[in-house]
Amino acid sequence: MGASGLRCIAFAYKKVLDGTETLTEEGLTLLGIVGLKDPCRLGSKKAIETCRSAGVEIKMITGDNVFTAKAIATECGILELGQEVRDGEVVEGVDFRNFTDEERMQRVDKIRVMARSSPFDKLLMVKCLKEKGHVVAVTGDGTNDAPALKEADVGLSMGIYGTEVAKQSSDIVLLNDDIESVSSTLKWGRCVYNNIQKFIQFHLTVNVTTLVINSVASMTSGSVPLSAVQLLWANLIMDPLGALALSTEGPTKELLNKPLMGQVEPLITNIMWRNLLAQAIFQITVLLTFQFKGKAIFNVDETVKNTIIFNTFVLCQVFNMFNSRKLEERNIFEGIHKNRLLFQITGITLILQIVMVEFLKKFAETERLNGVQWGICIGIAAFSWPIGWCMKLIRVPEKPFLSYIRH
Repeated sequence: MGASGLRCIAFAYKKVLDGTETLTEEGLTLLGIVGLKDPCRLGSKKAIETCRSAGVEIKMITGDNVFTAKAIATECGILELGQEVRDGEVVEGVDFRNFTDEERMQRVDKIRVMARSSPFDKLLMVKCLKEKGHVVAVTGDGTNDAPALKEADVGLSMGIYGTEVAKQSSDIVLLNDDIESVSSTLKWGRCVYNNIQKFIQFHLTVNVTTLVINSVASMTSGSVPLSAVQLLWANLIMDPLGALALSTEGPTKELLNKPLMGQVEPLITNIMWRNLLAQAIFQITVLLTFQFKGKAIFNVDETVKNTIIFNTFVLCQVFNMFNSRKLEERNIFEGIHKNRLLFQITGITLILQIVMVEFLKKFAETERLNGVQWGICIGIAAFSWPIGWCMKLIRVPEKPFLSYIRH
């Protein structure tokens, strides 16, 4: 019965002469044994599979005996059905506790089920995993789970049946006591992290381009193409609106298939450096060409030339905002229909830019542009899309870019 995942309760009786006699476990007549089934929640197996596909290893630590623990672990997908359990995958708490420090560190990664364990065994496993460099999340609901919840990098307690001590010791409270919430938390956590990276890439491209253009122009000609008002305008548009557009991207299935990020991994990855440097170099090259040859190319005066530079600069950021939606995937329009806010922000940005160029001439130090000049600005800015597509064909090394500089 235990091997089938049933928790066993025996019923027995004993005749006593009077009601004052103390009952003992001796001399009882067994009536029968009842097996209680505590089934796994619907969706638990799928949630565990989702976590595994995301690179998260699941370990079950329980006070049940080995047979019951194996059956429950198999039912919820921690152990594979029909496959023989390999040596070291299932252990008892007393064995884990009695291992030497070296044996414990060698075997802790292989362990998938720990039976007959105590709260100390759970805490000991968390410490071993952290010592090996793993990021550890622990779920628990009882007061005895508090030390492990507090020791873990992320402690998750149960909101319905969890004790107050467990809730106070945890970082996150699962209001529905469902493991599916863990996979959902993992998915949204990666989504938020990925969205932060998108905005950083987008924002750094704007800043690098601005810095180089104005620095080179001021050192060579003594004047800058982008005035203080124009830079302020660009930052007011790109910072809040760009952040809002990119931070509202929802989670995708591809996020869970990516490898886990380590605790010491840089926030700005090599992929981000590749993307932002490609876009920054493209924008710098175009805008510096306009700065030094613009009057001859367009046959215009200084003010119109600077307006073209300013307009092209802003439009490049608008097009690059779409590039920043996908750090690695070449199809930047996949799932774009789900982010209506992106279209709204793009429309607002374009309307405000038209007003800035065409109607606020004195305030923005601009001149009106004709249809051809607007077409040139839009056409050049649209080149950021094929450039971004081509750059994503280039593989980058896994070793962080900045580590080459440090060494």
